[in-house]
Amino acid sequence: MEIIDYFKSDKPGYWLSEIKKSDWQAAETLARFIEEKTFHDNLGEGTLLLLADSDKLVSFLTFAEKDCIDDERLSPWVGFVYTVPEYRGHRYAGRLISRCGEIAAEKEITKIYVCTDHVGLYEKYGFSYIESRIDIYGGNSRVYFKPIS
Repeated sequence: MEIIDYFKSDKPGYWLSEIKKSDWQAAETLARFIEEKTFHDNLGEGTLLLLADSDKLVSFLTFAEKDCIDDERLSPWVGFVYTVPEYRGHRYAGRLISRCGEIAAEKEITKIYVCTDHVGLYEKYGFSYIESRIDIYGGNSRVYFKPIS
């Protein structure tokens, strides 16, 4: 398995086509951000990380300044976390989350955040629940943080 930075990839078109195969509406939004070249306009500074098994997309996520909670005090965010159904149950997204922690540590960032409607998913990756908030789409999201040492 290999972690790929989408924006440094030598085959971004291929990976975009793989993301577009996802059965998740948020992946459609992410693909649109990439196609319309508005990724950074919408998410600020950051990147899209992919976990690949040879040429098969296993999992992906964004690691960026912004996500669905509008609060500049909370940043950076792990977002758009998705694992292809046939690869679920093996904690592959955790490899990408660990990479986000490494990136944060390199930048001397002490906390990373995630917002979700899942309970019990991100806790196993070291995240702790802070509170629930209304997200930019009007929904209720749970906000978590993970300390980075």
